[in-house]
Amino acid sequence: METTPFIQIKNLRKEFVSQNSRVTALSDINLNIDKGTIFGIIGMSGAGKSTLVRCINFLERPTKGTIIIGDKDLSVLNDKELRKVRQNIGMIFQQFNLLMQRNVEDNVCFPLEIAGVSKKERKKRAAELLEIVGLSDKRKAYPSQLSGGQKQRVAIARALATNPQLLLCDEATSALDPTTTRSILSLLKDINQKLGITIIIITHEMAVVEEICNEVAIIDNGSLAETGLVEDVFSNPKTEAAKKLVYNGSKAVKEMKGKRVIRIVFDGKSSYEPVIANVVLEFKAQVNILFADTRDIGGKAFGHMILQLPEDEGLSDKIINYLRSININVEELKDYVGY
Repeated sequence: METTPFIQIKNLRKEFVSQNSRVTALSDINLNIDKGTIFGIIGMSGAGKSTLVRCINFLERPTKGTIIIGDKDLSVLNDKELRKVRQNIGMIFQQFNLLMQRNVEDNVCFPLEIAGVSKKERKKRAAELLEIVGLSDKRKAYPSQLSGGQKQRVAIARALATNPQLLLCDEATSALDPTTTRSILSLLKDINQKLGITIIIITHEMAVVEEICNEVAIIDNGSLAETGLVEDVFSNPKTEAAKKLVYNGSKAVKEMKGKRVIRIVFDGKSSYEPVIANVVLEFKAQVNILFADTRDIGGKAFGHMILQLPEDEGLSDKIINYLRSININVEELKDYVGY
């Protein structure tokens, strides 16, 4: 028996209207997000990601369409009812948005103060949350005394203060260095596993999605280009928007003797096997590695390579058949010019 998704986005459209123009930021977005998952929404700059996340909690009211969270249809709620729903939604941002004149403890307490929680209970909850994010010793420090990673940990603690069921992360790691980014993503994954909170990650970085998300939706020019399990989208991107994100980093190749180019995808097992060396030894033929990338997704090594095959068509066919015979996913790229 199918369960109802925790979040349902139906036929969402968002237009911004000024005196002289009408701009469509989002068009016909349909998404289902299950409870307890970590869901990535990715796209290039200006694709509409941040508008979508603001529509999810109705900070931006959609022009058309429905957002259902749990059993609440946000489109039929009044302002008071929306404020109550938003107490179950935490949000963290790229620039942290901390209150600079308040110390760490008071920043975490702030949403509880607004909700009318007693001072004693506020301090107790803040202590619990600062323990979770590893900042118990920074309770009396001010934001100006913290590193970027520490500020984001405070922001996460603050977002969790009201025991939300949903956490929205809008480019939450974009201002951080790679090492700090990994620590913040690890913290979010830990929070998801321990507290069961549904997390939506808005990002323009495929590496962030691969590191933490179970499923992903790709937004392109305000429309939903592709959605699915992260490893499926990574292994076999179907749309141009997905391919640009997955292949990001490969270079254009304009003159090649061999006209056939393939992309091979390998999982945690085959990524450590000398696949290319075996091809060379098996067929006494050279292949040209145009692009290669391996990454860790959910603790499992994934990777892909883009290879230029020999001019000999028959030999190229044999190489492709050999790779498929050892259970490697092979996709032939037509008119490959890189991304």
